[in-house]
Amino acid sequence: MSETLARLTAALADRYRIEREVGAGGMATVYLAEDLRHGRQVALKVLRPELAATLGSERFFREIQVAARLQHPHILPLHDSGEAGGFLYFVMPYVEGESLRERLARVGELPVHDAVKILVEVVDALAYAHARGIVHCDITPGNLFLTRKDKPKVLDFGIARAAHASTLPTGETNVAGSPHYLAPEQLQGGPVDARTDAYALGVVLYEMLTGRKAFTGES
Repeated sequence: MSETLARLTAALADRYRIEREVGAGGMATVYLAEDLRHGRQVALKVLRPELAATLGSERFFREIQVAARLQHPHILPLHDSGEAGGFLYFVMPYVEGESLRERLARVGELPVHDAVKILVEVVDALAYAHARGIVHCDITPGNLFLTRKDKPKVLDFGIARAAHASTLPTGETNVAGSPHYLAPEQLQGGPVDARTDAYALGVVLYEMLTGRKAFTGES
């Protein structure tokens, strides 16, 4: 067990029993854990230390509070959030299935009918959030989860937006997200709105239909 995982396990021992790591991304590491209070499996997401330091706990909890109010069948809900042992974390239901990124890696391009079905349901979820003034800021195949019944769930509302709007210790604007899916205004550190998510979802649709990224360059 790594030193970081040992510290995290000890800090959360009274609430969660961490079973194993199930994924990692640019903003967080995901663990399968048991919620000891409610006797259920959950997905425990722990922010990377550098992002946690940039955001600060106050902004993190403010954005998480906003995201927790979203109740939609295609948005994965938030169970809990907190700070323990210097770690910032949030907790979601553990759902069996795979991310759209895993699906594309496994099967390549999707049939048009399947891609359109996913698109329509994700658009419905985003429209619901946008109507409430909430922009996701990191729509990627990795943040779209497909349940065993192929119902898409949008993950990580609030976190990407908080990271995008944060300021680095150098005074520069932080540009968070996955570069291949970021809209031009986001890459430039400018203001974001619903169109930012629409752009990213268009890039994801291209990948669903072709089996390859729309952009492959480093810049």
